[in-house]
Amino acid sequence: MKITRLVAVRHGETAWNVDTRIQGQLDIGLNDNGRWQARRVAQALAQEQVHAIYASDLQRAFHTAQSISESTGTPVRPDPGLRERRFGIFEGKTFQEIEATWPEHAHHWRKRVPEWAPPEGGESLLALRERVRDTVHQIAAQHPGECVVIVAHGGVLDALYRLATGQDVDAPRTWELPNAAINRLLWTPDSLTVVGWSDTQHLAEGAAEDLSV
Repeated sequence: MKITRLVAVRHGETAWNVDTRIQGQLDIGLNDNGRWQARRVAQALAQEQVHAIYASDLQRAFHTAQSISESTGTPVRPDPGLRERRFGIFEGKTFQEIEATWPEHAHHWRKRVPEWAPPEGGESLLALRERVRDTVHQIAAQHPGECVVIVAHGGVLDALYRLATGQDVDAPRTWELPNAAINRLLWTPDSLTVVGWSDTQHLAEGAAEDLSV
């Protein structure tokens, strides 16, 4: 059985990340630091043999993937299945605004209630997990024995980690999801395994040539 190697990357930073404002599926672009992070992760992966790159079609992820594409020579394939969780009425609001305006919904969100979904089109954690599982399975199954880069969002990578480690959607998070970190997994039709998570060495000051100059 041939194993598919997955390199999962969260998009670079956005202004809304800094403001703790919920993006969900609103199409927010990278800020200056996010573009720098995208160049750094691209440089870190430049020497790897990447057979395919898939990315959320939201620009913060797609533009991060384009940087990796330029460094590896592998084209980006957009996939809406890799979009961030839909957050309904929460989208565009800060954590503080959500707590003040919808305290009951905010409580369900903090407690990670599996079947709860934000009002007005939001997505539950159970629905998100199912979407991520199906999308990643479909992608990985097309590339047995190959290396695939997936560029997505914090909620998607959180679901992916839980799937790989067998943790429920409501289990407390004990792992990090930094912007532009490199996360490595192995996939077969019967298993998904984490082999490395939250590698940010390429983002450390002086870790690589600064491409912004």
